[in-house]
Amino acid sequence: KPGCGGQVDTLQAKCEALEVENAAQQRLIEAGTVSANGGTTATALRNETRLRDKLEKLQEELNQRLRIHQDDTEKALATARDLAESRELTQQYEEKILRMQADLAASESAVTHLTQEVKDMQSTAILTEKQYTGLKETIRTLQEENDSLKAENSKLIERLVTDKEKKSDEMNELNEMVEKLKKEVDMLRELKIQEDKRRKWFGLSKQVLDDADAEATTATQDTRKFGVRGVVVPSVAQHIVEAHTGDANCIRYDGTGADLVASCGNDSLVKVWDTANGSIKATLRGTVGHSITACDIGGGFVVGAGSDKTCRVWNLRTERMIHQLVGHANKITCVRLFGGERAVVTGSADRSLKIWDITRKTYRQSTTLRHSSTAYSVDVASDSFSMVSGHMDGGLRFWDARTGDRSADLGSVHENAITSVHFNPSNQAQVLTNGKDSCLKLVDLRTGTTSQVLRHDDFRTTFNWSSCAISPDGAYGAAVSGTGGDLFVWDIASGELVSRLKGHDRGAAGCCWSAGGTTGQQVATSDHGGKLILWA
Repeated sequence: KPGCGGQVDTLQAKCEALEVENAAQQRLIEAGTVSANGGTTATALRNETRLRDKLEKLQEELNQRLRIHQDDTEKALATARDLAESRELTQQYEEKILRMQADLAASESAVTHLTQEVKDMQSTAILTEKQYTGLKETIRTLQEENDSLKAENSKLIERLVTDKEKKSDEMNELNEMVEKLKKEVDMLRELKIQEDKRRKWFGLSKQVLDDADAEATTATQDTRKFGVRGVVVPSVAQHIVEAHTGDANCIRYDGTGADLVASCGNDSLVKVWDTANGSIKATLRGTVGHSITACDIGGGFVVGAGSDKTCRVWNLRTERMIHQLVGHANKITCVRLFGGERAVVTGSADRSLKIWDITRKTYRQSTTLRHSSTAYSVDVASDSFSMVSGHMDGGLRFWDARTGDRSADLGSVHENAITSVHFNPSNQAQVLTNGKDSCLKLVDLRTGTTSQVLRHDDFRTTFNWSSCAISPDGAYGAAVSGTGGDLFVWDIASGELVSRLKGHDRGAAGCCWSAGGTTGQQVATSDHGGKLILWA
């Protein structure tokens, strides 16, 4: 214990003092023995005995204290050893704790790293799942497109076989026609010989008669006054233009009266032409590899739609595309601009008509009109909300663009598909139609009946996009034949053919008739080889 050492030293000092005192008493006893009497010796012996007892007692106490001190020392040594061992164990534990803390920090770092990796893997898994879903959707879409293409290919093969059979029949008819024409030529030659004989009989020379005929012809041409306002029945091809490298599918005059006409074809182009001289004003490009089946022009805008399921709207002045109208699920078959060029209506093989608002920077699909048959043609009345569409099933459907309602439905107007419809500019209650039964019909909307049928033995409507046209005064109807390409013009009131003009050397489909603009040029046609003719 801490105080044992001091007590032992004190007792040891006392023992030494007693020993010194004992030694002094011993010397006194010895000295007293020689000089003192016996009583003094006895007293000294008692003192000595007392001192010896006290000394022994102190010695015993000292020994006891020494033993205690020894025990304490041993205990202290044992405690020190234990303490040293404890300190060593503590140091070992501390080192172990440090190592465990380092291992814990490393484990936490590894856990953090693994957690981040798990998050990254989860993000990768989510992205992979989205990509997988997208790929599945793409594959599904491609499969649907493949099925659609297969179906379309089958239809094309059937159409090709049908066209071949039709061409064969037409060739046979042409051969018969050639034989018939040869007979007529021979007959005309015979009549000419007889007429010459008749003229000589009445004393008139052939030269005089020819001069008179020439003067009459010149007078007739002078009174025609091409280029002024008023309806002019076409008589001669004024400009012949190689407009497209493939089929020229559609032609439209500028609806606002500008001296422009637009054409489109299988070469993925829409071209705008000057009607005064037949020069090109603009070339607008669609999707490469997709034909443009329909177009329209008016108010500085040009629209073109086709087999890529979209309709493009261009600014004619800048020749830049300002809208690409996307929403149809199949190829677009017809397109028209509304009055004021604020909206566009498109018809598609997905059996729908869609109306698009193009007044803003971002277009808006405002109305979708559903029907049960593909619309091959559509026209908008001058009131800018009444519409008519001609369909594959041979029926006419009338629509109100404001509400999207079908206002009337006339079935089986033609025996086969209707390929073109036009409101009569002078009487909006009448519509001129062209059908694959190779005739034009004037339909009265008030009675729902056909008021006139225009046909000719040599006129054929062979294309789904074959057009018809009606003169601005509603007096004449016109169309081109899908076999020979001749332009036929009928008087609507009588139904009689008033003109048949040759200019195309192959089947034609496009035909339009305008008010004439400032040049007076009014009629244009296009054929299967891409040729455009502006008639005078």
